[in-house]
Amino acid sequence: MSAVDLAEAKARLSELIDRAETGEAIEITRGGKRVAWLTTDDRPRRPVRLADLQALTRSLPPSTETAADLVRAMRDSNCALGFSTQLPA
Repeated sequence: MSAVDLAEAKARLSELIDRAETGEAIEITRGGKRVAWLTTDDRPRRPVRLADLQALTRSLPPSTETAADLVRAMRDSNCALGFSTQLPA
């Protein structure tokens, strides 16, 4: 198991995740104490059953607004909270 301090982990996160995906366990430390541990998530994913998805969809109330109006409302509320809608360059 490799140990990496938090500042280094922040700078090299993509690389550390790649290493964890290959099966290497990586310990992240702060002040010499372990605060996190990167490992592979090898739990099998459960497939979504179509019947379950259809039942969920039927249980939802019908929407009273169009998708465009919903997106506009979400965008406007984010702007009101100070979040930018501009994509980074």
